[in-house]
Amino acid sequence: MNFPDEFDEQRFIEIWTAVQIERPVNFSLFTFGDQNLPYFLVCGAPQRGSTVSIRKGEVRITRPMIITPDRMEPEFQNFFEEQEEAELAAFLLSRTAGFSNLKFTNTNGPERIVSDSIEEAVAKLNQQLDDEEEEHVAILSAPPSMGGIAVMRYAAERVWESAPGNIQELRERGFLN
Repeated sequence: MNFPDEFDEQRFIEIWTAVQIERPVNFSLFTFGDQNLPYFLVCGAPQRGSTVSIRKGEVRITRPMIITPDRMEPEFQNFFEEQEEAELAAFLLSRTAGFSNLKFTNTNGPERIVSDSIEEAVAKLNQQLDDEEEEHVAILSAPPSMGGIAVMRYAAERVWESAPGNIQELRERGFLN
């Protein structure tokens, strides 16, 4: 991957913090096997009177059965409209061991447009998930055209938060000293 010299870390941080995980989930990812991360994504302008889109989706994280030296960077499918964005995300996340060799596949359903503000849409979804006693579905929010970043951030944070437990499990099974 070739990235321009003008890549600005500050710009990445601004983009990363523009998206929010409104309703986090509190479960660890498995060390072995695949994992599904369901979510609702709320996108729109923060001002009142604008439309907001809501989309239900799921990220599938796949771990390779055999790790080869030629494929060390994470792979992201269906997160971004531009390939350059996907390559940049993979480049940045490949710098942490928790992402080596992982494949992230995003699937989502149809978009629904509502006249609520982002806050109102998030509150209604929170109420719906509370009523259903659903603890494994996250709610994410993002400005228009940044939905892929929100979903990537959600998946990345689940991997980061699970890494210590995954390392402990590898030690217990005798894979690490």
